[in-house]
Amino acid sequence: MNAESNNYPDRDECLRILREQGCPERVINHVLTVTELAIKIAARFPDANLKLVEAGGLLHDIGRAKTHDVDHAVVGGELARELGLPEEIIAIIERHICAGIKKGDAVELGLPVRDYIPQTLEERIIAHADNLVEDNKRVQIQRSIQILQDKGLPKVAERVRQLHLELSEEAGIDLDDI
Repeated sequence: MNAESNNYPDRDECLRILREQGCPERVINHVLTVTELAIKIAARFPDANLKLVEAGGLLHDIGRAKTHDVDHAVVGGELARELGLPEEIIAIIERHICAGIKKGDAVELGLPVRDYIPQTLEERIIAHADNLVEDNKRVQIQRSIQILQDKGLPKVAERVRQLHLELSEEAGIDLDDI
């Protein structure tokens, strides 16, 4: 795979990669649902790179071929590097969890010490679309927040809420209505 910035794998190539890496069909169904929502959100942003959103959305959980722990993002980034995927996709994979994880929180979770906060528009869109999909079903933001609060993750719940508010404002529509 050539790592040029606009040479992103298409849908069929992404699905082939996921299957070759051993992603379960449940994960593939999940990423298809996340990607569909991410593309709908990205369509509200004239500057969003839809090809990157599609490829990043499809590949964001590639690490689940090896683990279902929070480190699936780091494992996925490593897999993506081995496959020669573009850096923009690797960043999406590594930064999609929990609306982002700050460096100090990464230490507590046993992740390599670095910041996992989504930076680009595409990273933010995919991270949030992932927050709005439970398994392979679309959920409203309040459900995502409640799940995180019930798990004892109030800081993560607040980051998810904040990302929802920011993207909704930038998109000019409550993302629950997309």
